[in-house]
Amino acid sequence: MASNQSPERAAPAKARPVFDASFCHEHHRRLILTAAVLASSMGFIDGTVVSIAMPAIRQSLGATLDQATWINNAYMVTLAALILVGGAFGDRFGLARVFSLGIGLFVVTSLICAMAPNPDILILARLAQGAGAAMMIPGSLAMISRAYPREVRGRAIGLWAAASAVTTASGPIIGGLALSFGGPEMWRWIFAINLPLGVIAFAMTRLGVASDTRRPGQPVDIPGAALAIIGLGALAWTLTHLEGSGTTPLTWIIGTFGVAVLMAFLWQEHRSHHPMMPLVLFRDRTFAAANAATFALYFGLSAILFFLPMLTVAGWRITEIEAAVAFAPLSIFISLFSTKFGRLSDRIGPGPVIATGAAVVALGYASLALVIPWQNYWFTVVPAMTVTGFGMAMVVAPLSTAVMGAVADQQSGTASGVNNAISRIAGLVAVAAMGSLVGFAYARAGGSFSYGETLSDPDHVIAMGVAFSTIAWVSAALAALSAIFAAIGIPPQRGS
Repeated sequence: MASNQSPERAAPAKARPVFDASFCHEHHRRLILTAAVLASSMGFIDGTVVSIAMPAIRQSLGATLDQATWINNAYMVTLAALILVGGAFGDRFGLARVFSLGIGLFVVTSLICAMAPNPDILILARLAQGAGAAMMIPGSLAMISRAYPREVRGRAIGLWAAASAVTTASGPIIGGLALSFGGPEMWRWIFAINLPLGVIAFAMTRLGVASDTRRPGQPVDIPGAALAIIGLGALAWTLTHLEGSGTTPLTWIIGTFGVAVLMAFLWQEHRSHHPMMPLVLFRDRTFAAANAATFALYFGLSAILFFLPMLTVAGWRITEIEAAVAFAPLSIFISLFSTKFGRLSDRIGPGPVIATGAAVVALGYASLALVIPWQNYWFTVVPAMTVTGFGMAMVVAPLSTAVMGAVADQQSGTASGVNNAISRIAGLVAVAAMGSLVGFAYARAGGSFSYGETLSDPDHVIAMGVAFSTIAWVSAALAALSAIFAAIGIPPQRGS
C-alpha cells in the first residue's frame, strides 16, 4: 500500500533548520533551558521516586499489592501513550503554550496525589499526572532545539539530558532521604514539592519566550492516542498477572485484546494523514536504531531501579537511605560527564559513544548479577552500580542528539515525543513483565513467600537474591543489545 505521508515528511534532510531566532532572545536562552530542565525533572522524578516510597504509601493508605503496582503503572501508561500527543500538540498549537499547560496540569494533580485519602484516588491522580508530564517532557527538549542554534545545541541538549537522567536516577535517593528523616507520611511531600518547582518553570517559560509559532490546521491524532492508552494498559495488566501455569483465561483474553488494540494503533498511524507517531520516521536508519537502543537500555534501567530497593531493604534489611546510595554513582557520573560526552558526539557522531556506553552498562549489570549472592552491599553492589553510572553518562546526551538529528527539523516535537514514549514504554513493560519473571525465579529458587516481603527467613533472602540476579542478567543482555543497535545502526558521523 502506498504511504499516506507527504514528500516533505519522507525527506527530512531537506527540512529547514529547527532553530528559530524569533522564539526567544539570545540572552533569554538560559531561562528556557532552566524551565525545560525543571519541568522534565519533575516528570522523571515522579516516575521513579515511588520505588522507595511504595512501602510507606501502602502502609499509609492500606493499599494492596495490586493497587501498589498500579500506583506506579497508572503514571507510566498515560505518560507513555500521551507523550506522543504532547509532541504533536506542541507542533500544532505552540511549544510554549502546550508546555505551560502541561506544567499546570502536573502541579494540580501532584497536589491531589499529596492529599489522596485512599489508593483509588491516588491511582486516578497518577493517571492525570502522567498526562501533564506527557505535555511537559517532549516540549522541554523541543524548546531547547528551537531556542539554540545547531552549533551550540549539543551542549544545551547535554545539560538537559544530564539533568533529566540524574533526576530519574535520583528518584529513589530523594525518596530515601525524605522517608528516613521525615517519617512514613513524608511520601506526600514528595508530590507536594512539585508546586514551587512548577511555578518557577512556568514563570521562566513566560518570561523567556518571545514568539511561539504554531502550525494550525493539522488535526491531532486522538484515535491513535485512545488506542495507545487502551492497548498499553491492557498489555501492562496482562504482564503483571502472568503466573505461569496458574495464569487465568481472563489474563490471556485481556492480553490478546491488548495486542489487537496495539496492532490497530499501528494501522491507525499508517493510514492517518497526521499520525502522532509517524511510522515513516523509522525509515531513517539512525532514528530507528536510536529508538531501539533507547528501548533496550531503559528497559533494563527501569527494572534495576524498581527491584533493587526491594531486595536491599526487604531482604538485606538496610535502611532506605542506604539503599538509595546505590543510585548515587548513577547521578554523580551523569552530572559530571554527560555534557562532555555530548560534545564528543557532536565531533565524532553519537553512534560510537552510545555503543561504548551501552557496553559499559552491560558490564555493570553483569557484575551486579554475579555479586548479589555475596550479600555485601557496600563492596559489591555499589561498585557495580558505579560502573553502570559511568556507562549511562556516556549514553544519555548522544541518544538525544541522534534522535533530534535524524528527523525533519519541523517535527522536532513529534520526534522528541516518540523517543520519550519509547523510553517510558520500556519502563512500563519492564516493571510489568519483570514482576512476573521475578516471581517465577523466586519460586523456582525455593522461596515460600513473595519477592519484596520483609522477612528474616534465610531461604527467603537467598531466593530474592536469585530472582534479582535473573533481572540483572536480562538487563545486561538488553544493554549489550543496545550497544549492537548503536554500533550497527547509527553512523559514526552524520552530515550537518
